[in-house]
Amino acid sequence: MTQPLVTILDDEPEIRHILTGALEDAGFRTQSFARAREFEASLKRVTPDVCLVDLSLPDTDGLALVHRLALEQGAAVIIISGRAQVQDRVTGLELGADDYITKPFDPAEVIARVRARLRSTGPAVQNSDAAEFNGWTAHFDRYVLIDENGAETPFSHAEGEVLRLFLESPKRLISRARMQEILGGGAGDSFERAMDVRISRLRTKLGEDPKNPRLIKTIYGAGYIFLGDVAWR
Repeated sequence: MTQPLVTILDDEPEIRHILTGALEDAGFRTQSFARAREFEASLKRVTPDVCLVDLSLPDTDGLALVHRLALEQGAAVIIISGRAQVQDRVTGLELGADDYITKPFDPAEVIARVRARLRSTGPAVQNSDAAEFNGWTAHFDRYVLIDENGAETPFSHAEGEVLRLFLESPKRLISRARMQEILGGGAGDSFERAMDVRISRLRTKLGEDPKNPRLIKTIYGAGYIFLGDVAWR
């Protein structure tokens, strides 16, 4: 069985060395890059399972790159950055990152976060790549929502994880604890904020009234319920 591939994009040689050693010792295959241009060229040849991306890059804006990765690639994206401000974390998650780790970091934590992302993107309950619900079709192979008129709206890898979770358990309460168990990611406020961002963005893309959503209902203090009628195909 082929081991998961993790790519590392960071212009600091020491960081690349530490991450490569830790990941390979843990059984992962790795590729590392110092420049975004080389990293993006590699994506045309192979799609990694997880991308570790630094935000402070010499040849591109790291946040813009994260956004492109979230929309265009099937890989999970974990930001590893020295930017520890809350706003950087929020912006990274809003742009589609799956997780955010600040420098300095413990390599063991990075390994745990990578494994959590791989568990959450592993084989799902449904083997299908498309689901229909309430006039919408979600294509998980292309990361796109299609409405009744055929208009397409892209969604990120991270948003897709949450949407698939809802579509696989319609009309059932999904607690925040259950979401974290399945989706992984940072604990505490970091995870709570990530879920708030992803669900808010999904509601917007589905044309939901934020004050009275029809499909994704918040059950305060308990979790969420997806009220759509779902058919997988």
